[in-house]
Amino acid sequence: MRKELTLTDEWKRTGVKEGLEYASLTDIITREWSGFTTKQYKHFKGLKKENLRDNMTNLEIAFNILAEASSTELSKQRDPRGFHQQAKVAKDGGSVAKAARNQLESQLGHSVISPAKASDYLLPDNEQDTLLR
Repeated sequence: MRKELTLTDEWKRTGVKEGLEYASLTDIITREWSGFTTKQYKHFKGLKKENLRDNMTNLEIAFNILAEASSTELSKQRDPRGFHQQAKVAKDGGSVAKAARNQLESQLGHSVISPAKASDYLLPDNEQDTLLR
């Protein structure tokens, strides 16, 4: 079985520069499916330096993965060159997850975007120690 290319492998293959260009494409994907830039999403969840992905609910992670996987597959098919062409692919990949999110939310009757974060589910250290004894 051949190794699957990750999104960042695909970006590298098509000439996107690491750092700011990767961050900008990530923002495009995230904004398209969630309605938030990465910075806005972190603020919505009350995060400072914590990793956004580590603080997503299962559904948020699922839609994020769908957006990234869709962007990867569209990139392989379209073979864009450089940041500007990849920006269009990122928007289109994010829109696939947005459509799925909208469909689920219409059936649930509420948003799947949540302010919940990992610390909401973790006990304070002193209570964890008590449980471990």
